[in-house]
Amino acid sequence: MIRIRKANDRGHFDHGWLNTYHTFSFGGYQDPYNMGFRTLRVMNEDWVAPGQGFGKHPHRDMEIVTYVLEGALEHQDSMGNGETLRPGEFQRMSAGKGILHSEFNPSSKEPAHLYQIWLYPAEKGMEPSYEQKSFPVEDRQNRLQLVASPDAAEGSLRIHQDTRIFLAELAAGAAVEHPLPAERHAWLQVLRGAVELNGKPLGTSDGAAISFEPTVQISATADAEIMLFEMN
Repeated sequence: MIRIRKANDRGHFDHGWLNTYHTFSFGGYQDPYNMGFRTLRVMNEDWVAPGQGFGKHPHRDMEIVTYVLEGALEHQDSMGNGETLRPGEFQRMSAGKGILHSEFNPSSKEPAHLYQIWLYPAEKGMEPSYEQKSFPVEDRQNRLQLVASPDAAEGSLRIHQDTRIFLAELAAGAAVEHPLPAERHAWLQVLRGAVELNGKPLGTSDGAAISFEPTVQISATADAEIMLFEMN
């Protein structure tokens, strides 16, 4: 079973400094039919204007994943971390029992285009933690590259949930395949380009919930970049 969430059906707000699209209910966008999928709670696609950002604000009991497609995002938090996230890098922040952080576009000219993703943690009240890592682009060209997992497999970031996250950059005509055990589910987010998911077409910023499909087959109908989540 595949349920497609089209890009144009998402919640949308343009605050001037922030142009944001919400796949699931978030903030002022409330949709009882799209409250998340399995352990996936938030899938926001953001464009942050030059010199703008999110001031210091709190989080707790959430796994927060950030991936920048264009530009850069400067991160600071109450644990003392201060990093700049750029394309090709992946960031995981476990809010645990409580954390403060801020995110800022350090450029004076270029907007930052990014995805911010929240997942429910496996348990509440953990110690907050943070990881950021660059992953070689050649390791995701026409193949699935593991970037986050519960056991930090294959050099991936550790996420405190039984979820695995993959990236892939596909040339037009290329395809990848991922087996999906009967008790597992998946979410596909098309970051750029166009693909077919088990024969169903998806375009840029489209997403899809996948259940009871023995195999996830993704074929690029144009050059594409994708993010695939496998979860319980």
